[in-house]
Amino acid sequence: MRDRFLRDILANRHNRAILDRWQELDLPDGWLVAGCLFQTVWNLRCGRDPVAQIKDYDLFYFDGSDLTAQTERQVQRRVAGLLADLGITVEARNQARVHCWYERDFGFAYPQLHSSCEAIDRFLVPATSVGVRPSQVGFDVYAPYGLPLLYEGRLFPNPLTLHLPLYEVKARSYRERWPWLRLEGLGAQG
Repeated sequence: MRDRFLRDILANRHNRAILDRWQELDLPDGWLVAGCLFQTVWNLRCGRDPVAQIKDYDLFYFDGSDLTAQTERQVQRRVAGLLADLGITVEARNQARVHCWYERDFGFAYPQLHSSCEAIDRFLVPATSVGVRPSQVGFDVYAPYGLPLLYEGRLFPNPLTLHLPLYEVKARSYRERWPWLRLEGLGAQG
């Protein structure tokens, strides 16, 4: 399934371009994550263009030595500049500082993390918990809950991040765009 996942996400020309430029991005503990990956897979399953309705491309990195918003904005500007010719929105976020702003923005406490993978572990929907990055032997794929959930389209709340109102909004939004997805938990139909 790993090979299938890599084939699928690389069918998205923007994912491929970002991963081709990975060394230039120079992000510590960096990963390409989230919607640009799982939405590409779901788009292909529906016969859509792999890039259809993907609003942004998320890059996680981890720099525990500098938790300032100013430095994160500098990294964001640098990364956006390196990828500007792609004509997409790219968001680079330091996962070492999520605990500094998450509760203010979303209303739920969030623990201090120790790696980018810990952040992927905490995505609201386990099926969407995926990350990829180039390695010396091809690509590292991080999918802590496995890739079958992603391909089966089974959506349920992540027990590590039981922020149920946020989960409900996100899961229903996904279901509107990909009606074949199965919502589980919270009495959701599907």
